[in-house]
Amino acid sequence: MTEPGTYFITAATYKKAHHFRSAEKLTLLQSVIFETCEEFDFKLQAWAIFPNHYHLIGFNPVDRGVLKMTQKIHSVSARELNRLDGEVGRKVWYFMRDKHLTFERSYLARLNYVHNNPTHHGLGSSLNYPFCSANWFETHGERAFLETVKSFKTDQLEIEDDF
Repeated sequence: MTEPGTYFITAATYKKAHHFRSAEKLTLLQSVIFETCEEFDFKLQAWAIFPNHYHLIGFNPVDRGVLKMTQKIHSVSARELNRLDGEVGRKVWYFMRDKHLTFERSYLARLNYVHNNPTHHGLGSSLNYPFCSANWFETHGERAFLETVKSFKTDQLEIEDDF
């Protein structure tokens, strides 16, 4: 079980394979993530989803289990992806790590990191990448909070992200 609080989750595909390399497949993964987070009452605050990994930040209000939630995301998305690709039993997911964010500065730095992750991976402006919360955050976030998050440096964060 996972104690209530805010979590940063990173997950990657097996052998870093780009299984979700089309808009259709990224949309599938994003839908599975959103639906599963809602089912587990995980209050998603930031996301960045790519062909071979994703990052999530959210609030887990009850002892529901971040690991169980992630396992469901992986099993449902792998099953649907394998169905789309006509694959049977292909291993899709491999790596998952979650970090309980107990310090506000760590939380704010990771929000900035996730929102800038498409740019970090050479995909252009994060604001234009459709599988990231950066645009939503920019258009719906309170201006003062947005500026605070943007001011946090991310170069000292220890995040496995060599995908």
